[in-house]
Amino acid sequence: VMEKKMYRLNQYVAKSGVTSRRKADSLILLGRIKVNGNPITKLGYKVSEFDKVEFDKKEIKIENYKYIVLNKPKGYITTVKDEKNRKTVIDLISSSCKERLFPVGRLDKNTTGVLLLTNDGDLSQKLIHPKNKVKKMYHVFLDKKVQEKDYFNIKKGFSLKDGLIKVDDINIVNNSDQKELVLTLHSGRNRIVRRIFEFFDYKVIKLDRILFAGISKKKIQRGKYRFLNDKEIGFLKM
Repeated sequence: VMEKKMYRLNQYVAKSGVTSRRKADSLILLGRIKVNGNPITKLGYKVSEFDKVEFDKKEIKIENYKYIVLNKPKGYITTVKDEKNRKTVIDLISSSCKERLFPVGRLDKNTTGVLLLTNDGDLSQKLIHPKNKVKKMYHVFLDKKVQEKDYFNIKKGFSLKDGLIKVDDINIVNNSDQKELVLTLHSGRNRIVRRIFEFFDYKVIKLDRILFAGISKKKIQRGKYRFLNDKEIGFLKM
């Protein structure tokens, strides 16, 4: 027999994606949550997934959290939908599961590589919040050889219009004629990698994210995805 999993009502409401757990408490106290047709105002009330839970007369269900890593191809935009009808990353994973997933942060249309998608809003917020300093690693292809002085300036940190930029690590790729670099940083500023090199008068001709928060795209073909395993999910939640 399947074990009936019990949840505190505020937890159930939060897990259904309606609101945060703290706000769920006030909805319960206001009598806006019904269980099997009855308004419940007791905070510690326990429910299972077999109970009918309603918020303002609309049934709510616990979200099953899903986590995907996509190896994003060029030419796709990182949004859930696009009013100009351009191709979005959601088109690539639409058949993956019935849950509605959204991208964690963003990659430019022409940037490729690691992109996480999930319906776990809390985790997504955590990963994109600057204070958590989540590391991202990029393979950068330049239009010309990188000069030693520019390399060292980038390495030690310099100022852009919107403030100081400090990379965590920068290395020239062997046998790449000094035109390819691997850059690790935790800034989430818009177009930051391209802007770093544009500042020193280089053009980034190809940009590939090889690592995000410890998750890589190893063995995933461009345009394909896989679900994260429990170990990876646990690691991200830490």
